[in-house]
Amino acid sequence: MRAVIQRVARAKVETGGQTLGAIGKGLLILLGVEKGDTLKDGEYLCDKIANLRIFEDEAGKMNLSLLDIGGEALMISQFTLLGDARHGRRPGFTDAELPDKAEPLYEAALQRLAGYGLRVKKGRFGADMQVELVNDGPVTLLLDSNKKF
Repeated sequence: MRAVIQRVARAKVETGGQTLGAIGKGLLILLGVEKGDTLKDGEYLCDKIANLRIFEDEAGKMNLSLLDIGGEALMISQFTLLGDARHGRRPGFTDAELPDKAEPLYEAALQRLAGYGLRVKKGRFGADMQVELVNDGPVTLLLDSNKKF
């Protein structure tokens, strides 16, 4: 499972002109499910995301987590994170899990993150969405449950 996390001042996701979710200070999480992923992959990523110290303390150092600041999270499913563009000019998505298997893992990850007491919003799985954000810092990190990077 892969995630791109961005520290944001605010973010929202829309589809068809309808706002599906909006947050203030916190994290925008783009989540891609890879073939072979299990609930353990989502648990690992959510535990990492909730506790990752990437928010500034009173001294201006990144020492605080999403939990510490009482921040919010917006999680968007994004199979393109598993795209392979090493060959040719069109990315291949053979490593992305099929939607019927990926969606339950995405939903489980949402529940796991919310289980920390965080306010978690989401997009619509498989929908064409427009994501708007104000990246704070900017701070953007890549996470992979298989620790490939």
